[in-house]
Amino acid sequence: MNVGTELRQIRFSKQGGRQSYLMETILMKFKTLILGTVVGAGALMALAAPASAYVACNRDGDCWHTESRYRAPGVRFDYHPDDYYFHQRWDGGNRHWRDYHEGRGYYRGGVWITL
Repeated sequence: MNVGTELRQIRFSKQGGRQSYLMETILMKFKTLILGTVVGAGALMALAAPASAYVACNRDGDCWHTESRYRAPGVRFDYHPDDYYFHQRWDGGNRHWRDYHEGRGYYRGGVWITL
């Protein structure tokens, strides 16, 4: 809708005493604005959701990257944020970084155990 059309609508509503058309137009624009805002905010929230990635470590000091948390009978895992890798010293010490392994499982003593 351009400015000329809006001015004609205002003149029409004042001249004829009919303000309902003008109010409906304003209300429709307001509803459109609110709907656009809600849809935009929902899209931003969906895109901003963090990916779930973890560093899992067992009691033996084996640590590896994983996308999900899981349980194994008789084994306890400590889960850390994905950036945990960058805040540790992996040369020597009591923690050992293990390469990513496909499939569901865990490391024990440096050996991959498939679940």
